[in-house]
Amino acid sequence: MTKVKKADGSVEDFKTEKIITAITKAGGAQDLARQIAEEVANSFAQKDMVESKEIRNAVLARLKSRDKKTYNSWLAYDKQKGKQ
Repeated sequence: MTKVKKADGSVEDFKTEKIITAITKAGGAQDLARQIAEEVANSFAQKDMVESKEIRNAVLARLKSRDKKTYNSWLAYDKQKGKQ
């Protein structure tokens, strides 16, 4: 199973549920969130370790082309939290 190295240096298992939750909290549809989560999971399936920022970038790239409103909402939240 692919591991995720978080910004704080901790490591956890890759969980598609976290991507789904993040997208839906940003206003995205559940079906789109599941689809993007599976695509991202598949793109990193052959890696032992991936950084959380790589996952974020992969999700945002897909959102930008498919759901601009959710993409902008995600970026606004990141800016508010100082992540950008």
